[in-house]
Amino acid sequence: MRRGAAWCRWPSEDDPLTGAAPALLIYAGAALAEIAGCFAFWAVLRSGRSALWLAPGLACLVLFALLLTRVDAAFAGRAYAAYGGVYILASLGWLWAAEGVRPDRFDLLGAVLCLAGACVILLAPRGVS
Repeated sequence: MRRGAAWCRWPSEDDPLTGAAPALLIYAGAALAEIAGCFAFWAVLRSGRSALWLAPGLACLVLFALLLTRVDAAFAGRAYAAYGGVYILASLGWLWAAEGVRPDRFDLLGAVLCLAGACVILLAPRGVS
C-alpha cells in the first residue's frame, strides 16, 4: 500500500493518471519544470541575471520533484531511469526554443534512442523471465 502526505494523493489502480500515456505527460511536465528550475540557476550564476530568478527556479524544482512522484512505478529508480529519456528530448526542445540553437541530426538520433530506452524501462512486462 502506498502512503504519502495528506496533501499529496498517491495514484491508485482506478486513478486516471496511471498508464503509459499519462506517465509520459507527467514526465514531460517534470522535465519542463526541472529544466526551467536549473536554467534559473544557470542564468544567475553563469549569465549574471538577478538573484530574484532563484525564487521561481526553486518553485520549478519543487514542482519537478512532486510531478515525478506521480508516475505509477513500483520503484523510484525505475521511474527516474525512464524519465531520463524524456528529459533528454525536453532539453533539446529547450535548446531550440529558449536558447535559439536548433538540434542537429545527432542530437535527434540520440534523443530517439534514449526515448526508446525509456519506453522499454517504463512499459516492460515485469515478472516475466
